[in-house]
Amino acid sequence: MQIDKRIIPLAIGGLGIGTTEFTIMGLLPDVAKSLHITIPEAGHLISAYAFGVVVGAPLLIGYSVKHPPKKVLIALMIIFTLFNALSAIAPDYGTMMVIRFLSGLPHGAFFGVGTVVATRMAAKGKEAFNISLMFTGLTIANLAMVPLVTYIGHEFHWRWYFAIVAVIGLFTLLFLKLWLPAMDANQDTHFKKEIKFLQRKQTWFVLAITAIGFGGLFTWFSYITPLMTVVSGISQSNMAYVMILAGAGMVVGNLVGGYLSDRLSPEKTCIILLALMMTALLGVFLFSEYQNISLVLTFICGTLSMSVAPPINIMMMKAAPNSEMMAAAFMQAAFNIANAMGAFLGGIPLDQGLSYNYASLVGVFMTLIGLMISIRYFYKYSSQKSLEENVMM
Repeated sequence: MQIDKRIIPLAIGGLGIGTTEFTIMGLLPDVAKSLHITIPEAGHLISAYAFGVVVGAPLLIGYSVKHPPKKVLIALMIIFTLFNALSAIAPDYGTMMVIRFLSGLPHGAFFGVGTVVATRMAAKGKEAFNISLMFTGLTIANLAMVPLVTYIGHEFHWRWYFAIVAVIGLFTLLFLKLWLPAMDANQDTHFKKEIKFLQRKQTWFVLAITAIGFGGLFTWFSYITPLMTVVSGISQSNMAYVMILAGAGMVVGNLVGGYLSDRLSPEKTCIILLALMMTALLGVFLFSEYQNISLVLTFICGTLSMSVAPPINIMMMKAAPNSEMMAAAFMQAAFNIANAMGAFLGGIPLDQGLSYNYASLVGVFMTLIGLMISIRYFYKYSSQKSLEENVMM
């Protein structure tokens, strides 16, 4: 099947966003040593970026809904490229925290606008395929770019990581300019109309499942490098291969999640996957000292991390008719709340001097809460009465 080259700029943008968001997990010790801070403090840089996504997604989407999508995407990628370039030269921890927050601002808005653009460019009946092509950039980032940039950052200097991301941003800008078609802005919408889906209780269930349940996984992924090197005994020089293993799991998980969602309901799929995620995180806590088991669990956790995405996004689309752009942005915000919460809460036992596998124990409890919310959601909404019945009174 021939791929429409017009979708490629969105995929390259996803590649850059995925690389900047996930590579830092593998370079936390290097960043901490260079900036003279602890590893848990370096983990707060993950949270700063994630909070930037949370703040930027609704604000930038709200501002951009009446502007031509191509111009909006170019403006968002200029912001992304600029602040990633500045991250490469940030002189100290405080400055880096501010810049990472600003770097995160365009993240959710880019995917929100990109989702609508991908849908408009698709042939009838191929909308989901076009959206999946856009998110292919994220998949490639985790499979190839994150391990590669992790290796470069460790062997040379972690600042090269941000420089590489800035270069990807420049390529994205070039191809957005050359290949993305101009589209008319939607003058029939406005911020209040787009935000209306937040009046539905169903929406808040989905956002809570994403932020809390998915956050459990980030207690593991945020501290994967010290977990594998200190607890599992894997050398720092081999961490790039560990990240490839996790990325391969994410590729498989993306396919598995879509397969299960097509054959089961998204609600049932979400429950099953969160239960498996909780079990896997408990396995990380109990068995990380055994190197081979730890590597298997790395692949399993990577698989589960992406498998939840298809069903949870379908659940959000059901809750947000006619607000797809804003809903997609809010899902990115919820995902990054998960990122921030996982990094922060997972760092608490580490600050108390406990071993790095205790971060995943925090994740077990977070995922349990997400599972309980999913079960409640299933019994409340699986019958799918009309959406109007779910509006807050």
